[in-house]
Amino acid sequence: MTYLLYFASTCDTLLAMSDYPMRINKYLAHKNYCTRRAADELISEGKVLLNGKIAVLGDKVQEKDSVIVRFKPVKRHYYAYYKPRGVITHSPQDGETDIQTVVPLKGVFPVGRLDKDSSGLIILTDDGRITDKLLNPDYVHEKEYVVTTKEELPKNFKERMERGVDIEGYMTKPCTVEILGARDFSIVLTEGKKHQIRRMCAALGLVVDTLERIRIMNVHLSGLKVGAHRELTKAELSTFLRLLGF
Repeated sequence: MTYLLYFASTCDTLLAMSDYPMRINKYLAHKNYCTRRAADELISEGKVLLNGKIAVLGDKVQEKDSVIVRFKPVKRHYYAYYKPRGVITHSPQDGETDIQTVVPLKGVFPVGRLDKDSSGLIILTDDGRITDKLLNPDYVHEKEYVVTTKEELPKNFKERMERGVDIEGYMTKPCTVEILGARDFSIVLTEGKKHQIRRMCAALGLVVDTLERIRIMNVHLSGLKVGAHRELTKAELSTFLRLLGF
C-alpha cells in the first residue's frame, strides 16, 4: 500500500485561515489532489484518514488537522498532438472525422478545441483535473497562434489587435501580436472565446486563410509532424502542471 500525505498547517499556501473548517472532499480538491466526486469515492472506500482515523463523508478539516490519503498510485498520461486541418476536436457530425478516431491512444481525450479549419497543438490526456484549470477563463494561460489572412494587414493592425477588439459586444483582452509578413502574424492570447481570432480579424475587415496553434503555455508544437503525437517530457510536464497549480 502506498501512502500520500497531506497536512493542513499555518504555512499552507493554498488555503487561508478563514477557509477552515471545510469539508474534507473540498479540502482534497483545493489541494489539487482530485475532484470532490473522486474524493467522496476515496472516503467511501476508507482510503482517507483524518487525524489517524478513517474519515467519513461530511467530515470537516481544521487548519492543523492531519489528512492522509492512502491509495495505489494512478499513472496519468499527457500528449501533445498536431491536429490536422479538417479533423474535428469534439462531437463529429455525419461524415466528419474526430481526434479520437484518428489517434491510436486509448483512454485520453482532447482538452479544449480547435475548429475544423484550424490546425495545431492539442493536449490529449486522461487527467480530468486539468480541464478546468486550462479552460476556465478565471485562470490566465498563454496560447500562441500563427495566422495568415487573405488580405494584407493594415498598418495599424498590431496596435488595434493588442489593445482589444470589439467582437459582437465583447471587448477582447489585451494580447501580444508580432507581424511576420504582409499577410502573416503571430498572436498570444490568454483567453479563448469561440472562433476568437477569426472574429477579431473579421472585425478589422480581414478573412483568415490559415490558423495554427503553436504553443499552449510551455508546450510547443515544434518537432511534431501533422497528425503525429508525442508524450510530454518529464521536465515539460513538471512545468506544465506547476503552471496549472498542481
